[in-house]
Amino acid sequence: MIIIAGLGNPGPKYEKNRHNIGFMAVDEIASRWRFGPARAKFQSIVADGEVEGTKVLLMKPQTYMNESGRAVGEAARFYKVKPEHVIVFHDEIDLAPGRFRMKKGGGAAGQNGIRSLISHLGADFRRARMGIGHPGEPQLVHAHVLGDFHKADKPWLDAMLQACADALPFAVAGFLLQHALLGWCPPLPIFRRMGFRTHQEINYERYALKNLRGDFNEVTPAPPEHTTPDRAEKALAAALK
Repeated sequence: MIIIAGLGNPGPKYEKNRHNIGFMAVDEIASRWRFGPARAKFQSIVADGEVEGTKVLLMKPQTYMNESGRAVGEAARFYKVKPEHVIVFHDEIDLAPGRFRMKKGGGAAGQNGIRSLISHLGADFRRARMGIGHPGEPQLVHAHVLGDFHKADKPWLDAMLQACADALPFAVAGFLLQHALLGWCPPLPIFRRMGFRTHQEINYERYALKNLRGDFNEVTPAPPEHTTPDRAEKALAAALK
């Protein structure tokens, strides 16, 4: 099981704040992957679902940002979920608007919600850092994160939220890999949807790219009487190297 928590503050007053981008990401994931109905539990709004065969609990802690760790920690203890199987979406002022970084472990970097999570879970959970940009001066940070997104932000904001939902199977990939190492391997269709290809498919793509680049344009065709299936096969094999 994996817990995915989005950080933010509850209530209409904060709904469109930059600080609530974690809530927005969780809402997009719930919509895209058809999670079950939302309900109140673990001091949060939660929803259950399944992604690529892995159970996922979505959470939007209602404790306010600075106490998010109390809610997520309670859920993790109840389900016996290890910190490395917790993914937290949150705003990141040290990343440009629309930029995204995933990391495991580390400090709070001034983010009070992350600081709370570290105190309740330890530091080994995964952080999905969603860039909202820095206002330029330290004294402007508070007003910046608690300010609403502007209309001009909508294109990059929508694109990032959609990308987070699209990439959810890759977020659970580490969980699948761990189980594979323990002797369980997910069905092949899961790997196919994640973009894994066979050696033969990679070779075909390599050949097609070389052809588009024009690598074969200057090759002089052999006279028909000297062209044999064996020679053609050798030429193709050489091109694929």
